[in-house]
Amino acid sequence: MPAKSVIACCHNILSQDLTIAFVESATTGRLIYDFTSVPDCGQIVKGSIVCYDRSVKEGLLKVPAQVIDKYSAESHEVTQLLAEGLKELIPADIIVAVTGLTSPGGSETEEKPVGTMFIHAIIQNRPWKTSVYFEGSPDEIVAQTIDAIAALLLEELTNN
Repeated sequence: MPAKSVIACCHNILSQDLTIAFVESATTGRLIYDFTSVPDCGQIVKGSIVCYDRSVKEGLLKVPAQVIDKYSAESHEVTQLLAEGLKELIPADIIVAVTGLTSPGGSETEEKPVGTMFIHAIIQNRPWKTSVYFEGSPDEIVAQTIDAIAALLLEELTNN
């Protein structure tokens, strides 16, 4: 069952006759699953690319290897390039990219601990980004991230 924020966000997108597409790394497809689980909202979703492996980020979404090497796959810089790359592949009114650290063994540091998630959206050609931090198991971090993405998108769509 999708979170209330996802349901509200989907209904808002539907009421505005907009479309949405996702490029997901750390959320591994759960973002599109939750959005397409809302009744009558399959029509707003254009698609999603899960780019968990670096080769997909580089090959399909055209993120330069040097950017990943410099900033890491889990960064604002890479997340922005993923959003921009997706916009070329799946045109939609709203593009959402998400990367992050749900478990140890990635690019975590003291400044970027496990639980740090990066979100970059392009809402009707307006870029918007943030990072969030959550604690818990990998599944809990992903669920909290999806809830936050939906709530933040809803806020952006309502205020603009």
